[in-house]
Amino acid sequence: EVQLVESGGGLVQAGGSLRLSCAASGFSLDDYSIAWFRQAPGKEREGVSCLSSVDGSTKYADSVKGRFTISSDNAKNTVYLQMNSLKPEDTAVYYCAAGAHYYCSAYGLFKRGSWGQGTQVTVSS
Repeated sequence: EVQLVESGGGLVQAGGSLRLSCAASGFSLDDYSIAWFRQAPGKEREGVSCLSSVDGSTKYADSVKGRFTISSDNAKNTVYLQMNSLKPEDTAVYYCAAGAHYYCSAYGLFKRGSWGQGTQVTVSS
């Protein structure tokens, strides 16, 4: 069974850092692209970052470019989202999603993929 489990969320002061983890089981990250999404209360779900298994390319939302970095450790079958210079507007539940051999051209593709349960990130001012 394909499963994704997010961890690493918590409470942090503005300007601080967190590293989120997405642990995958039931499939290999060699075959699945991973995207991070977030959703704040009352707001639409937003694509944050993507790592493609096809070519290793990455993608970032304009709001997080220069602050967030997506990476993977395929030996551990885990994808990370390093979040630096956090802002209160980054407060949300963060989810990872997986899709087989996706390019990171459109976050909408991941609607057909597998999703984790999310991890809460709260950034205080």
